[in-house]
Parts: sequence; structure tokens; C-alpha cells
Amino acid sequence: MKKRILFGAALVFSSILFPTKSSACTDFIVGKDASTDGSVIISYAADSHTLYGELYFWQAASWAKGTMRQIVEWDSHKPLGFIPEAGRTYQVVGNMNEHQVAITESTWGGRKELAEANGIMDYGSLIYVALQRSKTAREAIHVMTSLVKEYGYASSGESFTVADKNEVWILELIGKGPKKKGAVWVAIRIPDNAISGHANQARIQQIPFGDKENCMYEPDVVNLAREMGWYKGSDKDFSFQAAYNPYDAGGLRGCEARVWSFFRKFSKEMDQYLPFLQNKGGKPMPLYIIPDRKVSVADVRDAMRDHYEGTAFCMTNDPGAGPYKVPYRWRPMSYEVNGQQYVNERAVATQQTGFVLVAQLRNKLPDEVGGVLWFGVDDADMTVFTPIYCSVNRVPECYRVGNGDMMHFSWTSAFWVRNWVANMAYARYSPMIADIRPVQQSLERMYDQHQAMVDREAVRLLKEDPAKARAFLTDYSSETAENSVERWKRLGEYLLVKYMDGNLKKEENGNFKTNGYGLSAAPDFPGYDKTFYENIVKATGDHLKTN
Repeated sequence: MKKRILFGAALVFSSILFPTKSSACTDFIVGKDASTDGSVIISYAADSHTLYGELYFWQAASWAKGTMRQIVEWDSHKPLGFIPEAGRTYQVVGNMNEHQVAITESTWGGRKELAEANGIMDYGSLIYVALQRSKTAREAIHVMTSLVKEYGYASSGESFTVADKNEVWILELIGKGPKKKGAVWVAIRIPDNAISGHANQARIQQIPFGDKENCMYEPDVVNLAREMGWYKGSDKDFSFQAAYNPYDAGGLRGCEARVWSFFRKFSKEMDQYLPFLQNKGGKPMPLYIIPDRKVSVADVRDAMRDHYEGTAFCMTNDPGAGPYKVPYRWRPMSYEVNGQQYVNERAVATQQTGFVLVAQLRNKLPDEVGGVLWFGVDDADMTVFTPIYCSVNRVPECYRVGNGDMMHFSWTSAFWVRNWVANMAYARYSPMIADIRPVQQSLERMYDQHQAMVDREAVRLLKEDPAKARAFLTDYSSETAENSVERWKRLGEYLLVKYMDGNLKKEENGNFKTNGYGLSAAPDFPGYDKTFYENIVKATGDHLKTN
């Protein structure tokens, strides 16, 4: 019997926001009638301190009857078992396949009584197996839930975004515990004119059991909650979230708040939910909202860079931001002072991201051209999203699996080059981000401006010869990615020279100023801001006083 092994990237969700809640990935969703160009848009940040940023790739293939596929847990690389391989599998690049199906996730854990594994299908394998077997979002949901039913579930509570070029769904799923095989789940279709999101907290409330067009569910979804003593009411009042992932302070402040930060960019009505997010009561946020304006791919890319700027949760207004207004806090996320527990905010953009994407799914174009994975590695705030068309026949070298890893630096790896620049900026954020942002925006705007031209040429070539179209899109996707990394290397060199040793080199006509005799002009000594010095005096009293 033939055996085929599926390997993914190791992903350990080790970022702890509150003592009892693990908080990792963030997903945003835009329906096709809510987007500026009629595309379905979803986003995903795979956040982990041990995940190496690379672009997964599986070619389409045919498999002989009897071929078995080994399921290897995405988080740990632990072999879990085997399932029969499908006769035909589709090409997958990252989290999108050749038919413009895209799947992403966020983990919420949920009831500990249901956490023990009862099968072999972990959440990561569900994603990548379903992508290789599905032509639509509905088919992907059927594949995922059928696999769990037949082979059991090996992970804790998850929210999945399951999208295609026409529609997008949120699927929430949790195992039945060690004594029952399979999982309970519900899937809700997000309206075409709405936006949604999830971030490590179950979000589906009441289930419209009678709406077969926009809702799917497992028959035991309410009964299991009743058996476990978590719900006693009628079916119509049942809340999946309340039963399987009840809110706590971490789920509100660290998870729901990220969805709120996305919603508030497109709705003036979101401040009413601040008491809810601060665990002070109030009604929960809705699963989705109708935005005040249309949302673009660029809007979603920027939303993935959010640190709660301009909100009550802004991370640059307290002493923890330091003199350079750094919107990051190193782990652990919770700490104790004089017996009182405190927490740092958990923003959308975070330093430990492995890879981040915005999937653009377009039904007005052939699948080979319509599906674009705007892909980046490392922290979304300081990465560059480059376009990867779903029909490419190879991935760029800078994103290739095996080009470096978490223990070995590589100058040809986008992940390491982005990290190099970002880790310089973490120490001196406010001045450096002013240099980083124009380069980042220039590259991404150029890609946006080129997209219509690239699409037209690809469609023309597709009519002439599909192989030529794929080669063209592969070359374009690779060149943009590789060129972005080269530009980032130059940016890093510039930042290192400009800000060396805490100084600030003078510039003139785009070059560093000299003294007129070939040496560097004397640099500026910018020091720190007034607030920083005031905090030092407050903390030290007369210790540093000179008069």
C-alpha cells in the first residue's frame, strides 16, 4: 500500500495574553458586495514564536487507488495517522487553491472537558487537506466536517474562515471530548455586503437552524451542551459561543478587541461596545456588520498593521512605549505588581508573526488570474505584501520552504530580512517607522497599480496557451517578491548607518552628508523626548541632579 506524507510548518501557539488564554491568529473578512472591486477578501496572521515564515506549495496530482496520506500535526509535526488519499488533488499555494478557495483559522481552545484528542485530524491538516480537495467553500466545509466525523478531531476549539470567489463562511468547531468521536460545529455564511472577523474567541451566537442556505451545523451541537450541563434552554436561544467558549477578560480584551479594531475603521457605531470589551457588561458585538464604505485590499492590508492607534487601547500612550513610542510589549503578556495582575494589550500586528496574508478572490476573472494571495512574512506592520497568483507553478525563492529556518539565518530568506529590519525598528520605532513606511507603501502601491495590467496580459495569454499564462504569472509573482527583499536589504543598510549608536546622521540630496573631506559630517544627537526625561526624574529624584 502506497503512503504519502504531508508535512506542514511547525506552529506552536505560545503567546500567552492572560494566564488561561492562548491568543494567536487574527482573521478579517470582507464580502464581495462590501469590497471596492467585487472581490471576496479574507486575511490571516499566523502568529507564533516558533513558526518560520514560508509559503507552502502542493502541485495538483492524481493518486492511485489505495494510496494513503499520513496526517502530521501542524503544530508539533507529530504523526497522527493515515487517511485514504483522494483520487485527484488540486494545487495549493499558501492558504489558497487553484479554484480560488481560501481557508484560514484562529484558535480559541474552549471547554477543557472537550480538549482531549479523540482522532487524527488536527486543525492545520483540515485546512490543507480541504484545500486540496475542494472547488468551493461549501465543499470545503463538507470535506472538513466529514473528515472529523470519520477520523476524529485532534485539536481544540477553532474558528475557520472558509471562502471562495462568490461567498465566505465562518466555521466554528470543537471536539466532543475523549469519549465521543468527532466534533460539534456550526457554519454561518457572512452576507455579501458585510464584513466580519475572528481572533481566538468563538463568535457565533444564535444559530438560524431553519436557514439551510446560510447555515450548516452538526446535529448534536445543542444536545452535547445540554448533556454537559452548559445549556438548558430552547434551541432558538442557544449560543454556540456561550456554551463552548464563554467570554472571560482575556477573550474580550485580548481577542474580541482585535475584531472591534477592524470594525471601527468602517463603522461609526463601534464605541458602544467599549464596556463589553472591558468586561464591564453590555451587549456582545455582532458576528458581522455592514460597513459605512466599501473596503479595498489595501484597507485590509493596513488593518492587519493595527496597534489600536487612536483608540482607548492605543499602545503608545503609556510609559511602556518608551521614548520611541513603541507599540509592542515583549512576552509574557501578563505581569504582577504589588499583588495586582496587569496585562499588556494584544494588538492585531504583533512581533511573533510567522506569515501574514490577504486573499483576494475574484469571480469576474478566470480562476488562474482571479485568485491572488497578497503574502508577507514576519510582523504585518513592517512586512511587504507581494502578490502571488494562485496558478503559479513555483514559489519565489525568498518564500521557499527550507530556505532558512528559525535556527539559521539566511540573506535569501524574506522572513529573515524582514526580521532584521523589524528588530532594528523595535528599539527605535517612532523615527525608524517614518523611514520604513514610505518604502513599504511605495512597493505595495506599485503592485496595486500594476495589477490591472498584469491581469489583462494573463487573460490574453490564457486564451492563447494556459501554460504561457501560468509561466507569466509565476515569473511576475517571483520577481516582485524577490525585488521586495532586495529593496528591504537596502532599507536595512540605510537604517543601520543612519541611526548607528543612537545618533542621527545628517542627510543632503538623498545622501549622508560629509564634512567636505570625505568623512562623515558630525551627526545629530536627538536624545529623548520630554516625557522620557520627566519619568527619569520622577523615578530617581535628586540622584542625577547637577545643581
